[in-house]
Amino acid sequence: MQSFGTSKEFIKGDEIEWEVVGEGIKRKILAYDDRVMLVNVHFEKGGVGTLHEHYHTQVTYVSSGKFDVTINGVTQTLKEGDSFYIPPHAIHGVVCLESGLLTDVFSPIREDFMQP
Repeated sequence: MQSFGTSKEFIKGDEIEWEVVGEGIKRKILAYDDRVMLVNVHFEKGGVGTLHEHYHTQVTYVSSGKFDVTINGVTQTLKEGDSFYIPPHAIHGVVCLESGLLTDVFSPIREDFMQP
């Protein structure tokens, strides 16, 4: 695994640029080292995080908005204050019902997010 070092100890969100990653979806990589990564992902209403899987463990907090979240074929509607856990290799995705922000924690770091 390639090392990307570590982020700063203190991160000010307004100093980090949003990266457009899909139609109606943008993200900010906030904090990381080789073992863990914190990412904010903003979705416009109707934005779709297509079904996918990865070897990382993922925990997500719904910071705002409303989402249909699917994990291994089971879908639930989650809103601000809710969270979900995605084990490694689980097929998962989201559909944004009301514009909002998901705060993701990945372990280990998502190396693919660090590539230009």
